[in-house]
Amino acid sequence: MRSFKNKIENLKRERQHPIMAMVTGASSGMGLIYATKLAEAGCNLFIVSNQKEELKTVACQLAEKYCVRLFYRYQDLSEQDAAQQLYDFCTDMGLTIDILINNAGSFFFHELDKEYDKRMELMLQLHIITPTRLCRFFGDDMKKRGFGYIVNMSSMAARLPFPGITVYSATKAYLRNFGKSLYFEMRDYGVSVTSVSPGAIATPLYKLDPRIMRLGVNIGLIGTPEWLVKKAIKGMLRKKRVVSPGAMNVYLPILLSIIPDNLISIIWRKVK
Repeated sequence: MRSFKNKIENLKRERQHPIMAMVTGASSGMGLIYATKLAEAGCNLFIVSNQKEELKTVACQLAEKYCVRLFYRYQDLSEQDAAQQLYDFCTDMGLTIDILINNAGSFFFHELDKEYDKRMELMLQLHIITPTRLCRFFGDDMKKRGFGYIVNMSSMAARLPFPGITVYSATKAYLRNFGKSLYFEMRDYGVSVTSVSPGAIATPLYKLDPRIMRLGVNIGLIGTPEWLVKKAIKGMLRKKRVVSPGAMNVYLPILLSIIPDNLISIIWRKVK
């Protein structure tokens, strides 16, 4: 990550002020890795999570270890006005967000029915409404300054509309397409938008059996959060439109696209 640190130092000199990064879902998983790598490179941080105690612990540890300015806010990002609350907080605190990492997310594997209505609503808010509004609120300020980076965390599932992940794949497809379009709207203002679409990543989000997760990592089917975040940050700083790391992003969608519909139905009946 030395080149990343050098890049941040160059940005500091160019902008003549420290770089402030905002990371949602920063108390665990990939969000924690993003926050750690950004702090390690010398970025000041504003971290957000709905895990109150974990967030406070992470904030204290990162601030002490890397000697950066660090602000944190406990916030349920599935609330209707979550984005407005975060933007107002930054305005009140005088925080200028140079890097926005829309990382917070949720996952469930289940058919769409009344039992899962609340989780469906939460996912729609968390993957669509809140990140869209955050891009608009903070993106407007970035456009005025002529500088900024936005990262939206999509998924390889955006290209895999399969039963059980109906809402997840659809919302991740929205994030991917939204980011790919926003990239062109923002680039003439000096603002970069990168959509990150990883395959399977070893985080608690998917609630996989630890043995299966370790096996997947060992044979290369599941990536580590550290590996993904390095790829994402590198792509962000290169102002790439899309980052889709890993061989699974190349081969799996192609292989699954040729599975007959009848076979998908049979598999679904077996696993649901």
